[in-house]
Amino acid sequence: MRMRKKKWALPYLDEQSSVVIKDPTINKGKWKNELNKKILHLEIGTGKGDYITQMRYKDENIGWIGMEKDPNVACLAVKKIVDNEIDNILYINNDAENILEYFDQKEINSIHLNFSDPWPKKGHSKRRLSSTNFLNKYYDILEDDGCIIMKTDNSKLFEFSLVEFLKHKFILEEVWVDFRRDEHEEDAITEYERKFMDLGQPIYRAIFKKVV
Repeated sequence: MRMRKKKWALPYLDEQSSVVIKDPTINKGKWKNELNKKILHLEIGTGKGDYITQMRYKDENIGWIGMEKDPNVACLAVKKIVDNEIDNILYINNDAENILEYFDQKEINSIHLNFSDPWPKKGHSKRRLSSTNFLNKYYDILEDDGCIIMKTDNSKLFEFSLVEFLKHKFILEEVWVDFRRDEHEEDAITEYERKFMDLGQPIYRAIFKKVV
């Protein structure tokens, strides 16, 4: 479901130049220096920013990049970052299709895919963030022992993703078919995720490690 258009979204994003990087190509290979961190995590598809803004408190040694292409959603995430004066997150309001233009080879330590759009129609499978189209790009920007952490409520997307990852140079390091059955303090719970948990619906999660 698309977020309702917000007239203030684009002007607000333009104003937050200390957080929103208008031309991310200029930071290619320099993101860790910009954040003054040795470890860099990237969340693709931040939604309203609940996950990334909570995760930054889990380990302050990690720098974060948030990416969301819809400005009507991105503005809500950026507002959380600005209002909470978070200094270890930078933000890209653009499409992950262009990810190789923004990040250098082996620049990212971990990529997070949280509740990505499942694009359920078979003809739209190439748009899924866990499809071959994107996995090849992720592989390039991940460091040699980097990983991709995926979480979803959609069983069909999860099944599709398991197959796609294993076709490529990734190994399945960990997998859960009911992730929230137990407590996992290392992983933030978003408002969106909480709704599924309250309904008793399982959350699927997997960690895929890059194979060199």
